[in-house]
Amino acid sequence: MEEILQETELKMEATIENLEKRLLNIRAGRANPAILDGIMVSYYGVDTPLKQLATISIPEARQLCIKPFDKSSIGLIEKGIFEANIGLTPNNNGETIILNIPALTEETRKDYVKQAKNVAEEAKIALRNIRQIANNDIKKLEIPEDDMKLLQDQVQELINKYNKVVENHSKEKEQELMSI
Repeated sequence: MEEILQETELKMEATIENLEKRLLNIRAGRANPAILDGIMVSYYGVDTPLKQLATISIPEARQLCIKPFDKSSIGLIEKGIFEANIGLTPNNNGETIILNIPALTEETRKDYVKQAKNVAEEAKIALRNIRQIANNDIKKLEIPEDDMKLLQDQVQELINKYNKVVENHSKEKEQELMSI
């Protein structure tokens, strides 16, 4: 019985971690290296994550600086950023690539808030699916009905707890996006 609860909680924690990563990728008008996490660069014919080819720093609040370890890969990195279609134009000075993050308009802020809400809703759906699996596992156990009800109540308490976490992350991201 404890095993089902522990497994359920681990799955719910993994859902929250995934939510946090996905919310980081929604930019808020400030420079954040996480917006480059999904970018792959064709380096010697092999798709390689950008983070493995260069150091990424934040020289100013609205600027990212990408300094490749191998200067000959700068054109490939620039091409990878263009192909990723993240809405940023790389400026190549021969040694580094500078990405200027534009200030967000009210309209883009609202679009990003919608994205954040969709990500939060997907997390809630994942949590509900985890609850359903746990409840099905509980029903398969050959235990007294009172114990079964107690376990199902504990699973419901877990989902309530993690739904609040999702709501808090969603509200924080919305505030971050709407603040200028």
